[in-house]
Amino acid sequence: RIIRENLGEYIALGEDGEITAKLLGRLRYQAVDKSELPSVGDWVAAKVAKDQGRATIHALLPRKSAFIRKAAGKELEDQVVAANVETVFIVMGLDQNFNLRRIERYLSLAFESGATPVILLNKADLCEDLDERVSEVEAVVLGVEVHPLSATKNIGLEVLDRYIAPGLTVAFLGSSGVGKSTIINTLLGSDRLKTAEVILEGSRGRHTTTFRELILLPSGGMVIDTPGMREIQVTGDEEGLKQVFGDILELAQRCKFNDCSHEAEIGCAVKQAVSDGQLLEERLESYLKLKKEFAYQKGRQEMRAAALEEARWKKISQLQKDIKSRGKK
Repeated sequence: RIIRENLGEYIALGEDGEITAKLLGRLRYQAVDKSELPSVGDWVAAKVAKDQGRATIHALLPRKSAFIRKAAGKELEDQVVAANVETVFIVMGLDQNFNLRRIERYLSLAFESGATPVILLNKADLCEDLDERVSEVEAVVLGVEVHPLSATKNIGLEVLDRYIAPGLTVAFLGSSGVGKSTIINTLLGSDRLKTAEVILEGSRGRHTTTFRELILLPSGGMVIDTPGMREIQVTGDEEGLKQVFGDILELAQRCKFNDCSHEAEIGCAVKQAVSDGQLLEERLESYLKLKKEFAYQKGRQEMRAAALEEARWKKISQLQKDIKSRGKK
């Protein structure tokens, strides 16, 4: 299993322990984008060299779950953040980092992954209106479990035992400075992962994790630590979006027009719910924004797939011409 990836280098773990691995050139060449390459948490078939010093990865085995985001920047490629995970912990700080709209964004990706999302509200010791904050989150996550805790004070962490058991893998996701590494250090019983104080103004955190890593816990469970993600652009087929905003989709069934955009149409039940105070306008804006992002990314992916297919057939055509040319000689 791949337990660490950094700049194209892999560390894999097998029954004989850790080993450095590289990807067979053919697999890298055939991959359409980064999501088809091994990532942390993936199972691979690898051939170990006789000296046992290195291994070559020959195949990526099917994933049962994968947390995927669009690669940062202008690239069209998808990027696997964590694979083969049972539970995704979405960590949010109860300081100035607190942001309901960011939780909705993470949740839409978590539901797409196939893993079960759980919300962890860290830094509960710094929050004066804890019950109110928890209620705000529960109102937008629609049935997803929410747990307040304090990693630095070791308060509430026992709830994680429900999800972390021998043979199971969990992943911690969240922006920089929310306390992911501190939580994992507590689970490990040692300060293995580097942590840093949060910049107080605006509660911005520094990137203390710079690569993804799968860590074996004393309990027998496994955890994947990920770098804080400032940019979490969505990707997928909108299934996650439907689960996060089920309340809006239910309202939409009562709209006058089946193709209602919920922006300016007459007879829009969703806009009426906002006017009546049944639905927060900020939540509707978040839904519409994410829906547009999903549609935009889907369109770009389809264009890229068409371009790749065209390039592939051009390559095949050129090979055929070369073969015919050699035959004439």
